[in-house]
Amino acid sequence: MAEYTFYTNPMSRGQIARWALHEAGADYTQVLVDWRAKPEALLAINPMGKVPTLVHHVAGENRVVSEAAAVCLYLAEMHPQANLLPTPPEIADYLRWTFFAAGPVEQAVTARALKFEPAPEQKGMVGFGSYERTMTTLETHLANRDYVCGPRFTMADVYVGSAVDWGLTFGTMPPVEAFVAYAERLQARPAYKAAKAIDSALIAEMKK
Repeated sequence: MAEYTFYTNPMSRGQIARWALHEAGADYTQVLVDWRAKPEALLAINPMGKVPTLVHHVAGENRVVSEAAAVCLYLAEMHPQANLLPTPPEIADYLRWTFFAAGPVEQAVTARALKFEPAPEQKGMVGFGSYERTMTTLETHLANRDYVCGPRFTMADVYVGSAVDWGLTFGTMPPVEAFVAYAERLQARPAYKAAKAIDSALIAEMKK
């Protein structure tokens, strides 16, 4: 049995987790999830039926992790030899920007896609304040550094980088120089290429 069972769909946030698995060098078996007929095994461990869901088979037990950001950080912890964890000076940026991407960035992008723009008096009620403020905040952070924590790639870049990569691909984030340059650095990574090739092939097969 592989170390992990990975429930995913290539047209989902499962792409984030697959990239994280490859960066960590983890041994996994994939279970492809059909949106119309979700496996009972998935619903038993994650009643929301969401992907990605990861099951870690270790020490005689099955540890279940869902939510793409949590999957990324968990894999970094379980595979310290991959050198994806932050050093003590990097921890603040590592946690701050991973959760900034999981919170304000995703909320801002989703709200805009759903054509919801908070009125001035509502900005204090939503976690992202405004789309423009959120994008500018992330752009400012990435403008003068190679990666989230500085000159070194960490697992935070898998999650934050996935948000930027996806946002540029689908036009939900502005193609500013800081985002484009950051995405290009990530796209050059062998693990990114390997994971993306698998999901791209699966998507092509589904469209036949």
